[in-house]
Amino acid sequence: MADMLDTDVKSLYSAASVAAAAPNASVGAQQPLISLRNVVKDYDGLAGTVRVLQSLSLEVHKGEFVGVCGPSGSGKSTLINMITGIDRPTSGDVLVADTLLNKLSENELARWRGRSVGVIFQFFQLLPTLTVVENIMLPMDFCRMWTLKERPVRAMHLLEQVGLADQAHKLPNALSGGQQQRAAIARALANDPPLLVGDEPTGNLDSRTADKVFTLFEDLVAQHKTFVMVTHDNGLAARLPRVIEVVDGRLFEGSAARNGKAA
Repeated sequence: MADMLDTDVKSLYSAASVAAAAPNASVGAQQPLISLRNVVKDYDGLAGTVRVLQSLSLEVHKGEFVGVCGPSGSGKSTLINMITGIDRPTSGDVLVADTLLNKLSENELARWRGRSVGVIFQFFQLLPTLTVVENIMLPMDFCRMWTLKERPVRAMHLLEQVGLADQAHKLPNALSGGQQQRAAIARALANDPPLLVGDEPTGNLDSRTADKVFTLFEDLVAQHKTFVMVTHDNGLAARLPRVIEVVDGRLFEGSAARNGKAA
């Protein structure tokens, strides 16, 4: 019975998403890769319940490059946590890569995340005792993707893509900040996820290195990856084809934020 209900919910989402996207001819036939519907997130604190996300709805289609901006404490990280399944909504639904995250157990979420989402962090989060190539293989080992012989070959291929093949057998602390971030990008691609999420991925880099890393992100989107990136860098945000601003837990689309019009 539960499986039948899940199927019915997904069918309803599919129909609603196609109808909502129909005015845009370029994406009208596609179901959104990300669909948030009336998502509310509350946290209980000493001062009572705090509402961080206010009945938020969002659609992101395959191949989009979307920036998420907004002041500190506005709800950006909470939004990203909804999309990646790190946190659960108080109410509303989160559908990502054909999966209704609300219905998954914690173990199911972990397996889904390992295969469906590549997360790129501001401070890289590479394991310091593993070599660069071993760091890239780690998600493959965790999700049991590819054979034992295929994993090092794939890891080296990904390092070649980000220009780090010659650094494969070094420890992360032997690399520059830009090189570590490129290694983190290769790791995010390890299981070929349909969605990449960056949480201030250029925030710890100098402007020149940040520009190079951002160009790499653009190349990945050109290869049909979907990328959602939190950034405080106005210069990079100006280069993004779509920008969403989070203000007081509400979404505003692009320049509409300045006019007080919610997305």
